[in-house]
Amino acid sequence: MSDDLSKAAREAVDAAANAKQLELITAVLQAQQLVTQQQAQPCQHPAPKASLTPGQWAGIAVAGSVAAVSLALFAVAVAVGAVAVTACLLVLRSMWRDFQKGH
Repeated sequence: MSDDLSKAAREAVDAAANAKQLELITAVLQAQQLVTQQQAQPCQHPAPKASLTPGQWAGIAVAGSVAAVSLALFAVAVAVGAVAVTACLLVLRSMWRDFQKGH
């Protein structure tokens, strides 16, 4: 009878150890499931905005046209200013030479 009792005690200890191992395995599996669920969730960023509306495209076209015309007028103004300065310098140079010859 003591043999049966000691055998039953050993089996009880083994069963308790197995129960603890099963608890650990269950906890690991639950943790893996949580990690997998968190990784599988889709990205929560907002979707990119759709293409511009025709009105917005028209506004961009008008703004681009105004900018191009402004740039062209600025280039013409710079060219006219350069011609005026050159003419002025040529006249002053001619006057300076005439002044030096006169004395």
